[in-house]
Amino acid sequence: MKRLGRDAAELTALADHLTAHGLILEMLAGPLPGIYDPTGPGKPLFAFFAAMAETERENIRDSTLEGLDTAARKGKHGGRPPVITDDMLHTVLRRRALGESVEQIQPDLFIPTGKRKGQNPSVASIYRALAEHAQHEAYPEAVEQAHADFAALTGSEVPEPRTEAKALTTR
Repeated sequence: MKRLGRDAAELTALADHLTAHGLILEMLAGPLPGIYDPTGPGKPLFAFFAAMAETERENIRDSTLEGLDTAARKGKHGGRPPVITDDMLHTVLRRRALGESVEQIQPDLFIPTGKRKGQNPSVASIYRALAEHAQHEAYPEAVEQAHADFAALTGSEVPEPRTEAKALTTR
């Protein structure tokens, strides 16, 4: 029941709508297995279990958000690590400036770490990295503000992005 609607009111309204259009709602599992009849004596029981499903869904959501928050405070953030490194992005930008297409550049790039180490990144990954780079270039103050907000939340310094000059001097 918790997957059928976002809350008890939506679930009840959906069940009533289906019944009004001649469709029969049958619960295959859960506390009310069988056919739901909105006019019968099962209506209050259905509403009760719909409210319980809504409560369970809210608890799951709260637990998930709490877990994500705890992980973020420990410095762990979900999602895949980016496939396109800064060096790869600089290569793509340089070669694009020379007139090459992403499709021409892609076979020459290799993923340096992770499960796909040694393979070529997808064209979509390259385009995604280019779009993120363009957004960073278009709104640098927003990126700086996001870094400042992150540092304020975590109480730690955000590492500065490596520029070409910094990369050459640190090698």
